Amino acid sequence: MLSVNRLSKSYNLNQIFKDVSFSVLAGEKIGLVGPNGCGKTTLLRIIHGEEKQDSGTFQYQPENLNRAYLPQGFQPDDGETILQFLYRHVKIPADFEYDLEQLTADMVKYPDDVSLINTYDQTLKLVNRAATMKAEMPKILGGLGLDYLGLDFPVNKLSGGQKTRLVLAGTLLLDPDLLIMDEPTNHLDIEMLGWLEDWLKAFKGGLLLVSHDRVFLDQVCSSILEMDPVTRSTRLYMGNYSQYLDEKARQYEHQWTAYHDQQEEIRRLKVAAAHLRGIAKFKVGGKADTGDKFARGFFANRGKGTMGRATQIENRIEKILTEEKIDKPGSQWQMKLEFNGVKPTGRDVVILENASIGYPGRQLIRPTNAVLRYGSRCCLIGSNGCGKTSLIRTILGEIPPLSGHIRFGSQVRPGYVEQDQKNICGESTALTYLQSIAPMNETAARTFLHKFLFTGDDVFTLISQLSYGERARLMLAGLSANGSNLLILDEPLNHLDIPSRNRFEQALNGFEGTIFAVVHDRYFIQHFATEIWEIVDDRIRIQT
Repeated sequence: MLSVNRLSKSYNLNQIFKDVSFSVLAGEKIGLVGPNGCGKTTLLRIIHGEEKQDSGTFQYQPENLNRAYLPQGFQPDDGETILQFLYRHVKIPADFEYDLEQLTADMVKYPDDVSLINTYDQTLKLVNRAATMKAEMPKILGGLGLDYLGLDFPVNKLSGGQKTRLVLAGTLLLDPDLLIMDEPTNHLDIEMLGWLEDWLKAFKGGLLLVSHDRVFLDQVCSSILEMDPVTRSTRLYMGNYSQYLDEKARQYEHQWTAYHDQQEEIRRLKVAAAHLRGIAKFKVGGKADTGDKFARGFFANRGKGTMGRATQIENRIEKILTEEKIDKPGSQWQMKLEFNGVKPTGRDVVILENASIGYPGRQLIRPTNAVLRYGSRCCLIGSNGCGKTSLIRTILGEIPPLSGHIRFGSQVRPGYVEQDQKNICGESTALTYLQSIAPMNETAARTFLHKFLFTGDDVFTLISQLSYGERARLMLAGLSANGSNLLILDEPLNHLDIPSRNRFEQALNGFEGTIFAVVHDRYFIQHFATEIWEIVDDRIRIQT
């Protein structure tokens, strides 16, 4: 279906990737993984024809293969209704009636015209495709939580998350033979993630997707294509994401063993060469130090032979170091996130006293009594729109409860990471943002930001010019620097690549305060949460 051969891409002197080759076959589901900045999105854009490669080729088979591409961050036009957007690429079935009538009449006049026959066949395929799209529309819109809005609902009244899901719905409704997706799980709650997984597992075509959701990759993918930021190339691993990690671990251990064995061999050969040269070296009073010419010649010749053997060993060492060298396994540079000097709080950190959450005329959560205890790792879950972010905003005092009270316990100092990243100023730089949070001189601030992968002049970049992933790292840097003992996190893993997610989770495990996080990442919930607050039917259900 798709064949990629030795693609390379650079921006100025920055090599993004080189000699990338792989193929996608019918029924094959490939997950494209790698840290942010390694070129995953660029590769997808090249394959879709939105960017030009520097060298290499790619080919669809057949050339007119029905394919669909879901880009990251794409937004539909505001002047459309939901129905108009969904039929942007395919006519409504009724619109084909005139075309078919005209083609039928022309074929009666010119029955041997092959081009007319081919056009008629293609039009019938489009009719069938449109009919399939119309039949699948309720199921797909329902699975993505958009069916209640109605097909005449204006796109400009959708939230950002609803627009993203609408674009996903439109992509799935195209019923492609090849599906290319860049971060399809953004803005999906846990129930929607499960629905999309089931849809993709039943999908008969080829799939190439980028995702940082580890459970999603496990459930959907049959193989993993890794983009290595060091070699700038790719390597295909058979199996899902967990199997890919197992294979990577085996390779790492094998390389360590091979590296250690080679270093031991080099050490042994160096000792042997030094020993032989020591034997061959002329010594005053030694056997070659004699007036007997025969003895002096004999031992001199034997010394030359010994020196020759030493040279052979040294040549062997040189060959190992040049032609057969095994590189020392090294970990990639990752975010270094630490929470130090956290001051303890009282036993009760957040207290809800008969508190109801929502807005005038719209109650989202009915009166609730609940307490978040010191040291809890609490995940807040629920479907989109159920009131998770509204609860957080009420806890922080940004909006009042409709009834009852919400208060912090003793000595609580909250730190907040917003989902939409609005709490960082776009006209600040990474450096000035950090200095506004923590009293640091420029040298200390730049050293601190270096732990979060901001190097050199990166610290002077305006926040408005940073990528979503870079902004997420900057917000985590601020959180780490301000000494909070209650971390309130609204989708903190959004825009973080998998290595950064792993590092973030490790840091949170070492955090001595309390954590209250809205997350849809099931791996994070399964491996991190000690307590779950789930909003269901306007109530908070607490699971411990």
